[in-house]
Amino acid sequence: MALLGTPVFRACFDPWSHDPHDEASDGGEGRCEGCRKIDSRAREAAAAAATTRPPHAPTSGGIATMTALQARELDDGCPDQAPEQLQELRHDGSVLSIAVSDKYIFAGTSRGEIVVWSLGTYQFVQTIQAHKRSVLCLLLSEDNKYLFSSACEPIIGVWCPKTLTRLYEIYSTYDVGDVFSVAYSPQRETLYLGTQTQDIQWISLKDPSRRVPYDSANHPDKRQHRFFDSRAVGGTSTPRRMEEHYALIPKAATVLEIDDGAIRQYAHYGWVFCMLVAKGPTVLADPDEDVLISGGGDGTIKLWRLSDHGPDYDDGVFGDIEEMMCLGEDDSDSVMSIAIDGSFLYAGKLQGIIELWDLDTKQKLRVIKAHDGNVNTLRMSFGLLWSGATGGSASKHSTVHYGRDKHGLSQNVSQKYQCLNRWKAHNAKILSSAVTVHRSDQLFLTGANDNTVRVWRVNGIPTEAEQEVGGSENMMIASLRDFVSFKTISSRPEFTEDCRKGATFLGSLFKRLGAQVELLSTSGLHNPIVFAKFSGKLEPAEKRKRILFYGHYDVVPADMKGDNWQTDPFKLEGRNGYLYGRGVSDNKGPVIAALYAVSDLLQAKVLDSDIVFVIEGEEESGSRGFQETIRKHKDLIGHIDYVLLANSYWLDDEVPCLTYGLRGVLHATVCIDSKYPDLHSGVDGSNLLSEPLSDLTLLLSKLKDAKNHVKIPGFYDGILPLTAEEEQRYDDIARILIRRNPANGPVEALKRNLMARWREPNLTIHRFNVSGPDGSLISSHAAANLSIRLVPGQEVEQVIDSLRAFLKEQYAAFGSENSLTVRIDNKAEPWLGVPGNYIFRTLEEAVMRAWEPTATAEEEGAANGEGQGEGTVAAALPANPTNGEAAPKSRKPLYIREGGSIPPIRFLEKEFNAPAAHLPCGQASDAAHLDNERLRVLNLLKSREIFSTVFRKL
Repeated sequence: MALLGTPVFRACFDPWSHDPHDEASDGGEGRCEGCRKIDSRAREAAAAAATTRPPHAPTSGGIATMTALQARELDDGCPDQAPEQLQELRHDGSVLSIAVSDKYIFAGTSRGEIVVWSLGTYQFVQTIQAHKRSVLCLLLSEDNKYLFSSACEPIIGVWCPKTLTRLYEIYSTYDVGDVFSVAYSPQRETLYLGTQTQDIQWISLKDPSRRVPYDSANHPDKRQHRFFDSRAVGGTSTPRRMEEHYALIPKAATVLEIDDGAIRQYAHYGWVFCMLVAKGPTVLADPDEDVLISGGGDGTIKLWRLSDHGPDYDDGVFGDIEEMMCLGEDDSDSVMSIAIDGSFLYAGKLQGIIELWDLDTKQKLRVIKAHDGNVNTLRMSFGLLWSGATGGSASKHSTVHYGRDKHGLSQNVSQKYQCLNRWKAHNAKILSSAVTVHRSDQLFLTGANDNTVRVWRVNGIPTEAEQEVGGSENMMIASLRDFVSFKTISSRPEFTEDCRKGATFLGSLFKRLGAQVELLSTSGLHNPIVFAKFSGKLEPAEKRKRILFYGHYDVVPADMKGDNWQTDPFKLEGRNGYLYGRGVSDNKGPVIAALYAVSDLLQAKVLDSDIVFVIEGEEESGSRGFQETIRKHKDLIGHIDYVLLANSYWLDDEVPCLTYGLRGVLHATVCIDSKYPDLHSGVDGSNLLSEPLSDLTLLLSKLKDAKNHVKIPGFYDGILPLTAEEEQRYDDIARILIRRNPANGPVEALKRNLMARWREPNLTIHRFNVSGPDGSLISSHAAANLSIRLVPGQEVEQVIDSLRAFLKEQYAAFGSENSLTVRIDNKAEPWLGVPGNYIFRTLEEAVMRAWEPTATAEEEGAANGEGQGEGTVAAALPANPTNGEAAPKSRKPLYIREGGSIPPIRFLEKEFNAPAAHLPCGQASDAAHLDNERLRVLNLLKSREIFSTVFRKL
């Protein structure tokens, strides 16, 4: 076990520089004096930067996060710490209403749309053009059978919340204006409407007499409007506006027309902003009786008794409402929202007021100043009251515990009402909210006119079930959130301690989930390797297969210059079904997914094999010290049957892939040094003086010709020929990519491009360094960094020998008095797996099973991405919004090679004599190593599922 108590500082890492602890990397040639001088200046600059940074200053500033009220709205001592924000879901319209089912999040917008996201993955699913104008209300029935929508129009939509099809279209023959609120009584299968004309109307979904044809003359789109369609004698009426998106509204299976008599006119003397149906909320009603409660612009709250019998004056009407109670007649402030807790009613009003009413005694018990803005939304759940206001703040309050004494009267009324938390949820007006429980997590959702829905985890004290090891999917995401918070940047010495802390955290997490853990020290003060072993249950132990999972916990830097990052890169942020943060895709997310996959198998007691994790901390810095450390602890690791890693991405954002080939690499530094110091080009420069930078540029020009053909003798010898089977794979890949995006074409050009990147070598000159300050100088030292990408069939050592010999031969012909140094900084062999072997077949089966298309709207999903613009539903599926096409058959993942290099994979394969396979977890748009790196939640969950299958079957 490595000792991590004391921070260790090392020199600033240059990926091309020499490591004094890795003498073998020079290949026999020492480090030139010019490189030492340049590195010395870099170390001094890094040390100066580290000492001037305040001890607790963030390494990436410029991100304004809403974790607290930017200016405290109320000075009532209420804590202002925000709960954990899981996701931010973006759209292009204000979010006026929200509903949540067990599978989906529904948002009604100012564009007349209902936007649907998956509750489990926050993946965008579909946008439905539901109405012509703003969707003011969404209501999910208690039995999840219906989703009701109302809008700034007299038409109500009734949807199936599972298939997202339109079941009913309902309208009134009475001009009701906007429908602000709806309520539904499952007991009577009756829908109630609160309208702009101060009325409450109703209709029974089971009344066959209310069914009408689609082209009924009473339909609002066809009948004459008393105001807008009026005209003087001899005049004409203004044509009705018909916009293109109106035609996108789905046709309903059934049209229902509300009876003229099914109306309670002037139910309030103001707009009916809110309604709900509650069961027995007062002693005046039977305990199982549905009661309608409404709140209006006149400041009153009314309770209505529901009846199946029509009004006395109209026996043909099905159903009626009768006023039972009216509260708040002395107050004219509009009632914007209501919530019920047994016999206690909470009313959200203007100017931040929440009123508490006892429906048994008709008393106003309390008036609470909860916000500065109007309280547009109230929710009662988890034993707490949740509110949102126009100022953008959300809050939770403790509530009166509901209960009745032996006489049926309410009790515990004297309990203290307390604001438990208030936070800035949006920099906009909160217009809607919802509450739900998903996989043991309590969620509070807020929607605002900033076009976003935010999902907050508001868990109280965890239950025993929530504390169990290896619990819900959100436990995995919580672990990933903690993992990402460690700035494990291996290339910068100021983050050495962060790297050690990250390794310790990961080791502790492995141990907590049941692994035997050790931190393996590497030479040269490099970051430790986290070793963890999970033991299978198969006996005797000699019969167990042993799978080695390789990954890395270090990341590349995440610089904030230019505000390129939209969020703090070391604070995991959820947005539109993606998780954003440095390392979330490369490689912390896949490591966490594999860890929880093993935990799942342990919990289910079905893990037969031993799973060995080897997670290094130097992969982004050339895997320094990795090989030596693995060889040193080979007895601890034991024999290995299979090697598995997950450190790359799909070709696009839709088609799952398996990687079976990687190019190798060698990084070299070529230096030219003069025997003179830095000179002035005017005073000392002449054609008799050999200049290092001129020599270097001339020498490097010999390496490639104008066609990018490498001129090193024998460079292309030994490259494996293209087989018919491999060429067929390229043909398949090219056809699929072009079918999805014709701009990638033509097929032959794309195929040639892929082959050039994947199976052909290349040489790249990266940068030049010179000695001396800027100015008119002849530098005494010039160095260039180059890399050579190698492919299977090329031997790394042979290419190194050929490179050195070629450069020395060419340089000797110059007759220069300067000296040449060629240094090999690091190297990695190419890797080529066998797609048909057992580990690849097992992976293929697991991928097909995990990404198998389903008939649900979520998996079929619309292909227009981030509500609208951010990626599609994953899986190799054709886009299929609800057009009635059959779900596509599951097919094999694409077998691909990659142009990049992962040094440890070929080493591990050879060292343990075990076949390796590579599962790409992320999408092409993950932006690994770039700004705003991300990983789709769906990909994270599917990767966990795939790893679980593979670990169980291998």
